[in-house]
Amino acid sequence: MIGINLSLPSGRFHATPWGRHVNEGAPEWPPSPWRFLRGLVATWKRKLDDELSQADVELLLRALITPPQFALPPANAAHTRHYMPWFKKGPDDKTLVFDTFVSLPRDARVVMLWPDATLPSQQREQLEVLLEHLNFFGRAESWCSTHLLGDGEADEAAAEVNCRPTNDAAVPSESEIVRVLCADPDNAFGDEHTPKHERTSGRGKAKTTVSTPLYDPDWHLCMETSALHKDKWSDPPGSRWVAYARRRDCFKIEPARRVSRPGTAPKMQVARFALDSTVLPLVTETLPVAESARRMLMGIYGRKFLTPDGCRGLSAIFSGKAADAQPLQGHGHAYYLPTDEDDDDGRLDHLTIIATDGFGDRELKALDQLRELRSREREQSGHPLRVLLLGLGRLDDYQPLPLCPSQVWVSATPFIAPRHLKKRGTKRDPQELWNCPQKFLAAVVREELARLIHRRPDLNDLPLDAIKIEPLADQHGVFRVGTRKLRLIQFKRFRQKPGDDGGNLAAGSFWIDFGRKVRGPIALGHSCHFGLGLFVPESAR
Repeated sequence: MIGINLSLPSGRFHATPWGRHVNEGAPEWPPSPWRFLRGLVATWKRKLDDELSQADVELLLRALITPPQFALPPANAAHTRHYMPWFKKGPDDKTLVFDTFVSLPRDARVVMLWPDATLPSQQREQLEVLLEHLNFFGRAESWCSTHLLGDGEADEAAAEVNCRPTNDAAVPSESEIVRVLCADPDNAFGDEHTPKHERTSGRGKAKTTVSTPLYDPDWHLCMETSALHKDKWSDPPGSRWVAYARRRDCFKIEPARRVSRPGTAPKMQVARFALDSTVLPLVTETLPVAESARRMLMGIYGRKFLTPDGCRGLSAIFSGKAADAQPLQGHGHAYYLPTDEDDDDGRLDHLTIIATDGFGDRELKALDQLRELRSREREQSGHPLRVLLLGLGRLDDYQPLPLCPSQVWVSATPFIAPRHLKKRGTKRDPQELWNCPQKFLAAVVREELARLIHRRPDLNDLPLDAIKIEPLADQHGVFRVGTRKLRLIQFKRFRQKPGDDGGNLAAGSFWIDFGRKVRGPIALGHSCHFGLGLFVPESAR
């Protein structure tokens, strides 16, 4: 038995089958034995012409002229597209060319076996030398490394054969028949159709014609492909088509299953997006934009991850609700915080989504697929609001504007009290708050800060009473927000859900001094998960 191991270090085999156009995208697989024998002849003439005689090489090739069996590795068919200079209509004219190839692992090997062929030791050594000098197989980019297998290695490879000549036998259902170009033992080394150079001498009856072969050796096996196409040969002289049985799934690679192991890698907690549109939304649209982000992410998640009974999946992180639709406690689910950062033009240009409990793998996939924030108003206006994911990180190391540390924080959106003033009952508010909305709201802000300190370990050392809280109001006592001095009534404060009373609750804007630097987010009060009650560092204003 003769066995030859063929490795492709680049992981690609570039070759177009005889009779197929390159732009058909049909790869040659298995490699053609006709091509292989021609490659050996080319290697001999180019590199070993002084070491091997024509008789030696012909003897080697005749031993390999019968159609071999193949052990083909898992592979896939792929292609690249190139616009190549054509010059048909001018110097800038180009034409599309497909570069089709078989892609396989770099460490994979193709084994060719001739079960009934044998070679004496001296000829095996000659064949080994020839194979060592074969550096490419197919087109020039198909680098290869070949060597002769020992008897034991060939026997082992025989058990892996998955592509062989049919020999007119029945083909298994899992296999398909492919035509493979092989050498014809009867005339591959013939010269009936090889081109000759004819030269005449003498005159009249003494005139003689001498024919000199153009090829050395003068074999059909050596005829150039371009000459065969020029002469319109349907098949190369000295070749024959052999039917091979090849597995139907030879170009189907099963993806490796990803084994999930309990890991210690921390979860991402921050997703940062840039907003893009011909007309960006105003900061007064903070609440609708945040609700749109939540709605879009929940839709992506639900469609992508179905429940066992076929219903849409529900992410507790995105929705803020448990599987039984009850609201989550602890504020560990997502905050949707749109902000105006780039030029303080009063329009939202960034969206930061924060979940202190962290995003799972499924949430990360949904975040990665978020491309647009849709709403009825946007569709009617014809100005879609696109989003671009800028980065992911953790609260400790990824700190854009709503998260960067600061000692002093100011309202970026109205703070809405989560409760009404209490004038009755055992927990009624002090009377000095009854007729002073600013004092009442400041007291509620302090209550919210107490809850924030309780759930954030990094703030546990802050004395609540030492935190300074002052209203941001004009000379008439009217609350104002941001550098543009927007009135609270300009902001949309009703959520798009039945029964929401955010627009009826007391609202204000404030300046807070913690006494030391603390990181964000500082989002307090009603609808704080949707951008209202958001505080940003004073230095950012």
